[in-house]
Amino acid sequence: MNTKVLLVTFATVTGLFLTSCNNDDDPFAKPVISELELGLSNSKIGIIGSDLHVEAEVTAEAKISKIEVLIHQEDNSDGWTSDSVYNEFEGLKNTTFHKHIDIPLTVAAGTYCFHFIVTDESGQQSSIEIEDLTIQAPTDAVAPTITITSTPTDNQSFSIGQTISISGSVSDDMALGGIYIGLVRVDQALTDANVNDGNTITLLHNHDFSTPTSYSFSANIVVGAATDNNITPKAAIWTPGNYYIVVKSKDSFGGNWTFSNHYPIVIN
Repeated sequence: MNTKVLLVTFATVTGLFLTSCNNDDDPFAKPVISELELGLSNSKIGIIGSDLHVEAEVTAEAKISKIEVLIHQEDNSDGWTSDSVYNEFEGLKNTTFHKHIDIPLTVAAGTYCFHFIVTDESGQQSSIEIEDLTIQAPTDAVAPTITITSTPTDNQSFSIGQTISISGSVSDDMALGGIYIGLVRVDQALTDANVNDGNTITLLHNHDFSTPTSYSFSANIVVGAATDNNITPKAAIWTPGNYYIVVKSKDSFGGNWTFSNHYPIVIN
């Protein structure tokens, strides 16, 4: 083989090698996580029997694939572990992540590690770790108070295009943890404790209060609307029949729930 052939061969192999190396470099920046809040007012405290507020801003040039929230004790003992994967943000370049993670009554008090992990569609990951999440026993024994100021009349009938409304306020001696107003089908036979955003039509769902101890609400929904008023709106399935509206609220430091009366309506 002459010198010219050797040089051409070397150049070709080198070019392939460099091209291969360059292809290994991801053209997109890793996901960016910012403004992470953990617990009420970013206190990094969770209450047994209540839930843990988690909020963050996420940006991903290569688009989000999944977001994972992992909670465990530092020594990885047999204590409580929560591992939640959220696929609902797939395909988005930026989003506000806002979830509330239940802390069961069986969880042991103590210090836990918290991991917020974002994976993009190119396989890159970014994460934030907080090593001093405190899970503690309830300190608030007083449940919130619900006051209703306006509702539909008993068994009022509503048809497609008409608006169902309810208004009032909730208050707590220490801090409110959440409010949920659901439109429930009577034939679901749900207990008030089991009414949630997954099994009813949501008129209002809120965990963030500008004044921690009180909140005034006015909630409404149009019969036949495609989606409800959940934090992340979901499809609203409208079936003719007997329904009722119920308001439920809990505090932040005790996990105590209060439930309103049922306000019956009929949907035609």
